[in-house]
Amino acid sequence: MIIYCWSRKNNTKTCYIEFVEIRNKIQIKTKYMNHTTELEAEVIVEGKTSSGKKYLLPFILVVSLFFLWGMAHNLDSILIPHLKKACDLNNRQSTLIDTAVFLAYFLMAIPAGVILKKWGYKTSMITGLLVFACGAFLFVPAANSLSYVTFLVALFIIGCGLTILETSANPYAAVLGDPKKATSRLNLAASFNGLAAMVAPFIGSMFILSGKSHTKEELAAMTDVARSSYFMEEAASVKIPYIILGAVLVTIAIIFYFIHLPEIKTKSIDGEAKGSFFGALRHKHLRWAVVAQFFYVGAQVCVTSFFIRMAQQGAGFDEKTAGYYLAIYGLLFTVGRFAGTALLQVVSSNKLLSIYAVIAVLLCLIAILGDGAYVVYALGGLGFFMSIMFPTIFALGIDGIGDDTKPGSSWLIMSIVGGAILPYGMGTLIDMNGDNIQIGYSIPLVCFLIILFFGLRGYKIASK
Repeated sequence: MIIYCWSRKNNTKTCYIEFVEIRNKIQIKTKYMNHTTELEAEVIVEGKTSSGKKYLLPFILVVSLFFLWGMAHNLDSILIPHLKKACDLNNRQSTLIDTAVFLAYFLMAIPAGVILKKWGYKTSMITGLLVFACGAFLFVPAANSLSYVTFLVALFIIGCGLTILETSANPYAAVLGDPKKATSRLNLAASFNGLAAMVAPFIGSMFILSGKSHTKEELAAMTDVARSSYFMEEAASVKIPYIILGAVLVTIAIIFYFIHLPEIKTKSIDGEAKGSFFGALRHKHLRWAVVAQFFYVGAQVCVTSFFIRMAQQGAGFDEKTAGYYLAIYGLLFTVGRFAGTALLQVVSSNKLLSIYAVIAVLLCLIAILGDGAYVVYALGGLGFFMSIMFPTIFALGIDGIGDDTKPGSSWLIMSIVGGAILPYGMGTLIDMNGDNIQIGYSIPLVCFLIILFFGLRGYKIASK
């Protein structure tokens, strides 16, 4: 989904896992700001020309993958409050859901690239689908045994599958057809990822969240049998959705196996990659971009992970209503991509980033200090104003670093680990303050202040 906002012409996320898509766009050298595109020179299609109806069905199948991994990511925001309740967790423990998924992305990024290089697009996408499906099916024994550890293992496996899937699907969507229309294809595919940001919370609210909740005192007053029955009933609600998800994934994997996908090879116009991994950090603005990206990803995950509980505690919404508002948050994030695209035509990237960061800080203050529905409205506003941050930071970070662009992009991709670390810190802060969700949003507030500094000063390229 982040691909939509990658350039001034095609800005985006969500979310919502964004880093692999950016990595693959860097690998095919898509333009942003002052960077020139070399996509046409790098793509080679075996056989006939790279245009025509022969690519329509493969492209439709690839687009479906964007929607599926968007569903997986955005269901996590439903799972965090749900499994907290079902497994009787504290806030810190519940954020291990984010840690499991984002740690998988961090650890599998290089292996996924190796798989793609060795076995190609088709086999990599099928592998990613099947690994993804295995994780989804593992939700059944996890729910049956009411084992949070098993849930985390399942989510880690899903994260591994998503990494393989995204690593292969993104570049394949770019090269599947006329190179001159690669950006348009990526935009179209990314729009389905954004669609999932709205659909997943809605489905999760309908079929996973029960709307039932009990205080610690009420749970303590229950008999052991009644309490155990309540936990098992809550955990069981995830089984059907994830069984269906797993079945869909296996079905699509089978279709991919039997459908002929055009054989495509790519090569770089400039031969071997230049620059060094650690040497890239000599660029001061890149170092600041890595820091800013770490805190941005952490902030985004923090906001969505505690959205439902924040709406319950701060605004007094019931669980299901809070879930539906999370779907509206996804809508606002998607709308923000389109708005950001238009604004970047007339406002420089660093200025727009700074303006959005200031607004995000103010919205965090409303969420922390406010009361009633205004708290939820503030969170929705955060979705809108966060929408352009990831790609803007990324592009500013690699601006003007020449041969260090590829290693520099690797550093920015690794900063995704902020999504595994900062939510855990937010959960810890909430637990330390008597389950006060609102005070926890001081973590995203600090993150946006760091992003503001980057937009004002950190982005500047040091003069030689």
